[in-house]
Amino acid sequence: MLTRKKSYRCFSNKVVALLVLLLLIYCLPGCNKASNDIHNKKGGVPLAEGKPQVVLGDLGWDSIKVHNCIAAFIIEHGYDYPKPLYQSGVSFTLLQGLAKGDIDIFMEVWADNYGATWTKMLDDGNVKELGANYSAAIQGWYVPTYIIKGDVERGIEAVAPDLLSVTDLPLHWELFQDPEVPAKGRFYNSTTGWAVSKINEVKIKNYGLDKYFNIFAATGKAAEEHLFSAYQKGEPWLGYCREPSWAISNLNMTRLQEPAFDKSKWEDEDALACAFPESTILIAVNSELETLAPELVDFLENYETTLEHNSDILTYMMDYEGKMEASEAAAIYFLKGYPDVWQSWVPEDVAAKVEKALNELE
Repeated sequence: MLTRKKSYRCFSNKVVALLVLLLLIYCLPGCNKASNDIHNKKGGVPLAEGKPQVVLGDLGWDSIKVHNCIAAFIIEHGYDYPKPLYQSGVSFTLLQGLAKGDIDIFMEVWADNYGATWTKMLDDGNVKELGANYSAAIQGWYVPTYIIKGDVERGIEAVAPDLLSVTDLPLHWELFQDPEVPAKGRFYNSTTGWAVSKINEVKIKNYGLDKYFNIFAATGKAAEEHLFSAYQKGEPWLGYCREPSWAISNLNMTRLQEPAFDKSKWEDEDALACAFPESTILIAVNSELETLAPELVDFLENYETTLEHNSDILTYMMDYEGKMEASEAAAIYFLKGYPDVWQSWVPEDVAAKVEKALNELE
């Protein structure tokens, strides 16, 4: 930025215009703002070093943050791309960004929760699915198992041994009394802005449970924090959980039964009153990435983990204490602990560069 004041009265309009043009040309290559770095590649225009700076969508939950960090480390150190950026946001905002090309990579797409929105994005050709990150992911409504079976070691008695299904909840709403509105129970929803939070709201209504329960609209990790606090105290808790997650991997939780998954009901909001489908969590990219960075698309097509991998890295993330961001530390933990897994995703020369970068961290 020019800070010295100058008088341009002695210049002609043409000279002023030329100076402005030269200033713009001079400044553009040095911009470091995410928006400029991201869009330097639009229209096939690469960054100065010849490789685009890719952007990963960050929905804020632990597993996607770790997968973003794993992918970013390999992209930067294995493929010699500029350090990737992360774009935070809520489900449908980030999906729109993926379709527009503002976001290049989405490491966890819970496509069943996005319904027609996801189908249209694929049909329009703006987004490409690259296969599963992991399979057999489970969602549902959970309670701590000690509510149903008790916990002898902790001296907790079962207070609702007959609580097995969502249809049993009206009989037990008082167990989950809302401290702010005691006339109803409290249901802890997913993080506000996630697609599944709307699904839970619809299901509560369609099950007729809105007469008995208020929905606690969580922000950030509020629902998990409430769960952990209640669990430590041996208190009742009711809410949405999914696997993989630290809570399901490390706490003894019971998923309440629901009517079997029915695709026709799932796709009809007025009839949505059934279990979540078992989901395959996908990796997707903006379609332009196939042209801009085909080797990264090849890498991401090979990228695949398991529920066991995810449970392990999430547990490590929750237990981690150190200077590094927990998600980044968990990514390093995975890369160092599962070389046979990630090395199968990339060529040997890329794997060697990643190994070198990992060794330099020690």
